[in-house]
Amino acid sequence: MLSRLEAFGPVFRRPLPWALALSLAAGCTVPAPAPARPDTAPTTAAPPATPPAPGNAVFFEADLVTPLLAYADRLRSLPGPELAQEIARLGNAASTGDQLRLALALSQTRQLHDLVRAQELLQRALANNSEEARPLHGLARLLAARFAEQRRVEDQLDRQNQQLRDLQRRLEQTQDKLDALKEIERSLSSRPPAAPASSPRGRTRPPGP
Repeated sequence: MLSRLEAFGPVFRRPLPWALALSLAAGCTVPAPAPARPDTAPTTAAPPATPPAPGNAVFFEADLVTPLLAYADRLRSLPGPELAQEIARLGNAASTGDQLRLALALSQTRQLHDLVRAQELLQRALANNSEEARPLHGLARLLAARFAEQRRVEDQLDRQNQQLRDLQRRLEQTQDKLDALKEIERSLSSRPPAAPASSPRGRTRPPGP
């Protein structure tokens, strides 16, 4: 007698090839790619722009400022005639660098009108926004602050000197008055004493004939 599995074996064996074929066909089916649109072209993303390195700007500014600092150090050792020649050589100072050089030279004369002119040159340099002038704005602001402090001190010194001159003049006037009073006193003390006046009663009459 056949077992149930053996009895129904032909039933399970007959549809097996078809089921296997369907399962393989379903597993191997790959979706077809979508057709590309003819009116669109493939685009490539542009690489991001690289910002300029900040170190380059610092090095460029240092290349412009360092010679000016060396120039300022050299000016301090120049005697008066050579300093005047350097100021005359720079003249009107059209470029920003020459404007700062002339301002540095003028600040060494210790004259108020030269210091005022140096401040005007620094203001011209700060008002210039060209590519050449911008790296020098930091040094120009530093010099402007120092010259403003120097001018304040020199103005205060001038006022003190003026007050001292006024005090000296008043002292001289007071001394002149004292000398005049002493001269009057000496003139009075050097006069001879006046003779005493005789009274009319004390006169003797001449003897009569």
